[in-house]
Amino acid sequence: MNIPEFDEIIEPNDQTEARAAHLAALRELVGNVYPNKFERSKFTGEEDTITNLLHFSAVKQVVDEIKRHISTLNEGERPHPEEKEALNAELRTFGNVRVSGRLTTTPRTMGKAAFVHLSDGKNRIQIYVRKDDVRAVSSQQSAGDSNSEAENGQEKLPTGYRLLPTGSGWDLFKLLDGGDFIGVEGYLFLTNTGELSIHVETLQFLSKSLLPMPDKMHGIADPELQRRYRYADLIASSLQVEHDGLTTREVFERRAKLISGMRRYLDDAGYIEVETPMLSPKATGAAARPFETYHNALDIPLYARIAPELYLKRLTVGGFEKVYELNRNFRNEGLSQKHNPEFTMLEFYCAYMDVNGMMDFAEAMIQEAVKKANDGSLVVKYGENEIDFGKFERLTMKEAIVRYFPEELREFGGNSIDEELLTHPVITQNLITLLINLTSNENLLRKDVIQEFEDENDFSKLSDEEIAKKISEKQKEIRLSSKDKIWELISTKAENLDVENILHGRNLASLFELVAETNLIQPTFIIDYPKSISPLSKASPTNPNIAERFELFINGMECANGFSELNDPREQYERFVDQMSAREGGDDEAMVLDEDYIRALAYGMPPAAGIGIGIDRLVMLLTNKHSIRDVILFPHMKPIVKAEQTEE
Repeated sequence: MNIPEFDEIIEPNDQTEARAAHLAALRELVGNVYPNKFERSKFTGEEDTITNLLHFSAVKQVVDEIKRHISTLNEGERPHPEEKEALNAELRTFGNVRVSGRLTTTPRTMGKAAFVHLSDGKNRIQIYVRKDDVRAVSSQQSAGDSNSEAENGQEKLPTGYRLLPTGSGWDLFKLLDGGDFIGVEGYLFLTNTGELSIHVETLQFLSKSLLPMPDKMHGIADPELQRRYRYADLIASSLQVEHDGLTTREVFERRAKLISGMRRYLDDAGYIEVETPMLSPKATGAAARPFETYHNALDIPLYARIAPELYLKRLTVGGFEKVYELNRNFRNEGLSQKHNPEFTMLEFYCAYMDVNGMMDFAEAMIQEAVKKANDGSLVVKYGENEIDFGKFERLTMKEAIVRYFPEELREFGGNSIDEELLTHPVITQNLITLLINLTSNENLLRKDVIQEFEDENDFSKLSDEEIAKKISEKQKEIRLSSKDKIWELISTKAENLDVENILHGRNLASLFELVAETNLIQPTFIIDYPKSISPLSKASPTNPNIAERFELFINGMECANGFSELNDPREQYERFVDQMSAREGGDDEAMVLDEDYIRALAYGMPPAAGIGIGIDRLVMLLTNKHSIRDVILFPHMKPIVKAEQTEE
């Protein structure tokens, strides 16, 4: 078995060796260098984290008072001694506090005192350590005679640890490195700059950082390193002096608030949270390629779930009228800025509700959750766009295609784009072919634009925005000059097409993706999907070719999918059979027949509506992150292959 050595994982260098030497010296000084616990004080009424201490009203009031006083002073002038002493005296009445955290930098111990900051991952507080005032705590549990310990200048503490002699605290302090965890006890005071600080009286070592901390000015800039080493990214982001947008921790705190808000809204509305299998004998509930594994005891293949939908609807059959699950789904498909094989969905179902009621409910729930996560605001900034969650529009798929069809192509071959034209299968297919033919390679267009200038130097003076504008103008020019000719050619070739074999529903969806999807910036429900691409959805009572289905798009991303649930077992069986036929025809993402689900429906399921909401994409929007992997704590990454492994 090839097990790497510790030094192969943590490769030695000058810094790691110096830190290891400090750790050995600390072990000699305090004994156990990885103690089991540190008891923080509860002056604030709860555990005194650094954040709780800074936000405690009594402390904050004193700090605000010194800040007000300093604001009245001239530049370079110190606070009046009597003012500062009075406020410090008030802080001393609070007694000693015990806090812990990570050192943000390596202490500078050139003199007999030093300032350094401690961080709890959210906030930091300054500590003041003076050689003559601080004593070290030995984390070795005391087992000796208390009298002999007293003779050695040691004192037994209520925790069972020992307080080492005077001078030991400074010895310990000099062995600390940036990133180490320590616990301190002392009293609060204000510096001349008005900064709240702790005058340390006892110092306990809690854990050593054997690796140096990331650059506190810039953090970790490489997105791949941020995702691969999320723990280091969280540390770096918390220590970074200046931030552009949210810190990494704030991104995931906002994610937690969004999920919490949705859960609370559903709970308050009478929904029951459940858990359904992560592994199932059939990959059903959505059109996707699954991950496969094997159950040795049962001797059967199992699939990581691609959606919990059919299990949740079985519960609706069983009498759960309102049910939801916050779940992890797995789809063995590609990676992109919007797609990750492992992702989080919120899926819920409500009996006796239809698609319109579900859209109303989902809109209200998302708005409430966004307000909770976004400090009470329904407006978020995403890239160059401002998204208003206070307004949800509703468009049919055909309305969206007509609205966003390229302006220069609205008239072609004697036709004018409208909803009636989109009812013709051949024309719809030809429109897709037209758009694909007119999409030119951008590099070729750049060459065309370059040729319009006398020499390359003129072109090099253009900004990226000017180049993009000229390419867009050129693209429109090509479309206008060639659209009728291309349409005539396409139409001629399509004369002998078998209309029955044209997948009109799929073509409509493809046309929607080509012209409309990326233009849906504000929250928009797209409704009236073709029934043929909605195998689990009930048909519209007014048009049997249309499904009572919607998808929610925000900033060009699909964020939710819902519909009136199909509850006729025979029709559901026939839809599954159609999907199986598509699967045999080469569509490996088509659904498989789930016999047990058909059996469940045969017991009777009430009218119901359901929805699946993509949590990760909503978090992207609320945190201004443009890759889904930036809102997933530990996205899967390709393993790093070392040079010697490559040679082998």
